[in-house]
Formats: sequence, C-alpha cells, structure tokens
Amino acid sequence: MSEVIRVRGARQNTLKNIDLDLPKRQLTVVTGVSGSGKSSLVFDTLAAESGRQLNETFTTFAQGRLPSYGQPDVDHLDNLSAVIIVDQRRLSGGPRSTVGTATDIGARLRLLFSRLGEPPAGYSNAYSFNDPAGMCPDCQGLGVAATVVESELVDDGRSLAEGAITFPAFAPGQWLWKAYARSGFFDVDKKVGDYTPAEREILLHAPAGTLKPPAGMDAVGTAYEGVLTRFTRLYLHKEPESFKGAQKAAFERIVTRRTCPGCGGSRLAPAARASLVAGRSIADYSAMQADDLLAATDDFDRPEVAPLVRTLRGQLRRMVTLGLGYLSLDRATATLSGGESQRVKMVRHLGSALTDMLYVFDEPTAGLHPRDVDMLGRMLLALRDRGNTVIVVEHAPAVMEIADHVVDMGPGAGAAGGQVVFQGAYDDLRKADTPTGAGLRAERTARPEPRTATGWTAIEHARTNNLRDVTVRIPRGVMTVVTGVAGSGKSSLILGHLPAAAPDAVVIDQRPIRGSRRSSPATFTGLLDGVRQLFAKTTGQPPGLFTPNSTGGCPACEGTGLIYTDLAFMEGVTTRCETCRGRRFTPEAQRHRVNGRSIADVFEMSVTEAGEFFPHRALDRLADVGLGYLSLGQPLTTLSGGERQRLKLAAELATPGRTVILDEPTTGLHLADVERLVGLLDRMVEGGSTVVVIEHDLDVIRAADWIVDLGPEAGHDGGRVVFEGTPAQMAATGDGHTARHLRRHLEQLR
Repeated sequence: MSEVIRVRGARQNTLKNIDLDLPKRQLTVVTGVSGSGKSSLVFDTLAAESGRQLNETFTTFAQGRLPSYGQPDVDHLDNLSAVIIVDQRRLSGGPRSTVGTATDIGARLRLLFSRLGEPPAGYSNAYSFNDPAGMCPDCQGLGVAATVVESELVDDGRSLAEGAITFPAFAPGQWLWKAYARSGFFDVDKKVGDYTPAEREILLHAPAGTLKPPAGMDAVGTAYEGVLTRFTRLYLHKEPESFKGAQKAAFERIVTRRTCPGCGGSRLAPAARASLVAGRSIADYSAMQADDLLAATDDFDRPEVAPLVRTLRGQLRRMVTLGLGYLSLDRATATLSGGESQRVKMVRHLGSALTDMLYVFDEPTAGLHPRDVDMLGRMLLALRDRGNTVIVVEHAPAVMEIADHVVDMGPGAGAAGGQVVFQGAYDDLRKADTPTGAGLRAERTARPEPRTATGWTAIEHARTNNLRDVTVRIPRGVMTVVTGVAGSGKSSLILGHLPAAAPDAVVIDQRPIRGSRRSSPATFTGLLDGVRQLFAKTTGQPPGLFTPNSTGGCPACEGTGLIYTDLAFMEGVTTRCETCRGRRFTPEAQRHRVNGRSIADVFEMSVTEAGEFFPHRALDRLADVGLGYLSLGQPLTTLSGGERQRLKLAAELATPGRTVILDEPTTGLHLADVERLVGLLDRMVEGGSTVVVIEHDLDVIRAADWIVDLGPEAGHDGGRVVFEGTPAQMAATGDGHTARHLRRHLEQLR
C-alpha cells in the first residue's frame, strides 16, 4: 500500500520495537512528553533512513559533501519519500552568513541591481560582499574593522619570562614564546617597559623575514616577526567564537571591533555602494526590515525583470507570514534564535515547487507569539496541499488541532516511553487516556492574588537594537513575565539591560553548555565526584578507576564509548566502541560493584533510577525541572536547547535568592510539564528569588505576578512598553496582541 509510510520494528534509541503506519500527503503531528521518543521516531528513524538512502544514489565523491546519516535500528521502512529536515539548529556559515544569503533573497536582489543599478557596478557578484569583486577592500566584506590594543597584548610591567605577552599562545614555555625569548634580541628578565625604542620596535613591529636573530634561526623554525605583526597575521581575522576559554577571553580583551569606516558597515565596495535604484543602494535595501522591503519592491517594477520581482515578493511575503517581517537581509544568522533559524529555513522550502516530498519539522512554534502560530499552521497546510507529507514534532495544541493525524508517544520518558500510546484524530486525542490527552483536558485552576514586590529594579533609557528610550521597573521578590511578539524587543530589554541593573542576576538560556562530548549531566552537576567517591570507598579502589576520563576509561575509545573513523574525502563516521560495547569503562572498572551495580550501570541509569540508587539533591533538582528521563552519562552535545536550559536551571536551584532570568523556558516542554515548571518557578520565588521570564506561553503568562508587554509590533514598530501590570489588569484593559490572546485563553478555561 503506497498511501502510507510503513514502520516495522523500530528500536532506535528508546523505541520499543514499534510498528506504525503514517498517512502520506497529510499533516501528521507527533506529540508526547519530553524524552518519550518523538525525535527518535521522526528524525533518527524516518528522516535518517530517507536521507541515507537518498545519499546512496550519489557518487562517493558527492556523498563526501552531503550530510552523513547512520542506519537506524529498524526492521523495515517502506514507501519513504525524499526528506527535507527543517530543525532548530542554528544556521552556520560564520560572519559572512546573513538572512539574505540564507534565504537566497539577497542573491535575487543582487541580480536585480545588476540589471537596473545606475551606474552599473557589473555582474551580480559585483554586488556581493562575499566576492572579491564586491567586498569592501578595507574589511574584506565583514563590515567591521578589528584593531589590536597594543597595551592589552603586551604588558609593559612584566618581562618576557614573567609573561609580558598576554595572549595564551605566547605564554612562557609555549612554542610561540620561544621565538622571542630565545631569539637573542632581548633580555628575558628585563621589563618590556624598560626596552629601548629600537628593542620595542623589534619586539612588536618587525615585519616577517627582515631581521636575522643573533641566536640564529628562531625556536619556532620560521622567519622572525614582531609580536603585533604575528598576532595580526595569525589571529586578527578570526571571530571571537572561534576561540574557547582563556583564549576567547584574551582575544576579546586584546582586539577591539568597530564598524568599518571604509564601508560604514555595509560590507560593500565603493562601486556597489554607488550603484542606485530609485535613489537607494543595495545596502539600503538590505538594511530594511522584510516587511518594509516588500513594500519597496515597487521600485523594481519594470517589464524586463518582472519574473524576478515576482519571486522576490513571494519570498518576502513568506518571511512576513512566518512572523519574520522584522528581520533585515543584512542581519547576521549567528544572532538568530533557534526558532528564528528554523523559520528562515522554511522561507526557502515553502516556495519549492517539489511535490511528494517528506517534510519533518522540529517544534516550529518555538519562539512564536500566539498571534503568529495560526499563520504558521496555514503554511504547513499549504505544504501538505501541494502533495507533500508533513510530519511535525510539536507540543502546541493549536498545531495538533489542524493535523489530519496525530501520533502520541509515551506514556513516559526515557525507558518509560518509546511506545505509540495513541494514533488518530485530534478530537479523539482529547478523550484519550494519555498524558497529552490529560493535558488537553486539564482544568487550570485560578491563580491566587499576585504577590507583592519587595522592591524594584529600574532600567532607564534603554536604546539597544529597536528599543525606544525605554524606562521600566522590574519588581523584586515576585515572578515577572516579559511578553510581546517575536522581535518586539524583549531580549534586548531584559538580556541586554537587566543584568547590569541587577548585579545579582543570572541568565539561564538555551545556548550550548561549554564542554566536550565527554561532558554529561553527571559531570555538569558534580554528581560524578560523589559517585566516584562512593565506589572508591565501598570497593577500596582508587577513585580514578571509576571515571571514564582517567584510568577507568576504555583505552580503545578513550572513555567516550564511541569510535570516530576518519574517511578522508568522505565525512567521518561515529560508531559504538566494540571493545567496551559503548559502556566507556574497562573490564576492571566494571568488575567492581556497589549494591549490585557497576559504574557503567550507573552511567546508563536515568536520573529517576539513580535517585533510587543513591539519593542526592542534584538528582532531585534534575527531576524537578523535568529531566528525570536523562541518563547520567548522556553527552551534553546531544541535548536540545530546552533541555540545556533546564539543566542550567537545575544547577541554579542550589543557590536561591538571586535574580534569575529565563529565556522561553517552555521550549520543548509538554503540556503537563508546563504546569510543573510554573510550580517550580513559584517555589523559587517563595525561596527568596526574583524570577524574570521571557515567554509566549499563555499558562506561564497568566501565572505571573507582574507583566511587562513590549510592542506593539516587531522591529521598528516595536521597542516600546505597551503594558505594565498584573495578568488580571492586562485581561481587563490591555489592547495589545498578548492581551487579546490572554483574554481568549482565560475565557476558554472558564
């Protein structure tokens, strides 16, 4: 039967040998609590196998340039279509990647200018800041000028032996340090501030190869060059994000970055900046918000470019429909949130003429205000109506409601999940005896009277990004929810200004946690230290035997449980270590047991299981934030943004009493877990913390003691405080988008 995708015997990750038929050319929403197996089914099984089989149709050379997919653990998958994955991974591409380059709207704009621009600058590449023909010669198309602060790079109060060169790569004993300390030019014990002008010139500014060191060839085996000259050549062109730890901190201290004076930040060469259409340059159009640029496309209304203008308008309309009308084409993709990144990817796919494709989406409502969720739903239905199969992993009831078919995974998380607990229509799901059905039916009790603030923190005259000289007070000792449509200025106000106004503030966001693939919940929370000591004390063995990063780690995989195989011109492959069978530890380490469990068993335990094995407050905190299903040894690199945020929140629970800022903490949370989160935030407030939440979820908004609503719209039409007060006051008197949706939500709960 070709009208369904047949899944037989799916066992990927926690899936329990499931059999499932998914209708083709329909919109299917996959639901379930966090960790129930939704992503294992949709992304790690369906999408992975479709991508893998599609890649195998290309030559080996081409496969080396395509994403790599492992073969999922499943008996049969029949009637798959070619897959397009639209997830929340941040858009890569470095400092040269912008919204314009990611959506291809920039390419169409360049083509228009190559036909209409006066005076003409040349072909379309002459209008590109990523091409030598169009990039600013001063900043090479980056739009910023980087300058080394000499006094930060070299400390005049220290000698070379004392570490006068402050960048870590030049620290005493390092390879690059020897180039100066052993050159014969300098007394290594003499303070740099006491150098003669000639010595200082040699140390800092000597061009490569112009001087021969008295001691002969320098210690690094290359021609001698000054510290400033070498630092500029090796490091100045890099982005701060390319460094880690101490190097990143030192780079940000040593290198100042400002708008390029040559191009004014436009990134473009003079000829491209001088070429105009209707009195505007391509840089002017790229700096417009997408909704303003859509209106300005009338400037291009000429018969010879009509098809191109029509395509351009279609893409811009999709951006506006997806709630991205506030973004400009020159916005760097590195500054986009996960939700924004996903919707930017959708702009390209929604305009495709391909049919009978398999589209999979990962919580596309993340970061969307309720106003925009309806528009997103219409876009998903439009994809379906073009003859495609659309599968969406989602928690939002508004998306479930429009689905042709719903698959509910569960019943629990981790080992307690991995099963299909419901399959059918949304109306039937509401009646189903599953956590999702119960969450849809649940009666939300009325909130008690708002708590009284113990004081106020003032943010005055905030002008970051689109903020319009905002002055606002944030109450202390209560929970404040900051609301508004995407792009209204919430993050600019709270993340950009509140930490400075409240020195005790800690920001808990969804950014990756620093650490390697060895890092896990056990290491992040400090649990591993206690586990290691428990095993050492009970068995009489050294503690190092019970850590995968020391003597107890499997030597074949260095304690990671995985083997990385470099396939040269093809993408590397990661496989389970056959020596330890993925368990990380040596046979000797696994031989010793506590209460019948080895250290490898403990690493494979879920947080909930581990709490029964050895009670620990850190485990209780992880369970409180809804992460009871995570295994203690799960690499942090595999966690979603929402899981990372909740892991940071669990760590913060150990130090109550501060100002805690959370950025959309309901991302990735099931309906049942949102109520648990609200209860947790209430307990934090009762424990003495001030909680400030940037959020769109209406259940969190109604639970607030105080609301600050920004808007009224996004971009330059936002950046103002449109409401301050309690949820009851907002519902009674507010007239913004948030107020209207809160009123509707409260009416539905009555």
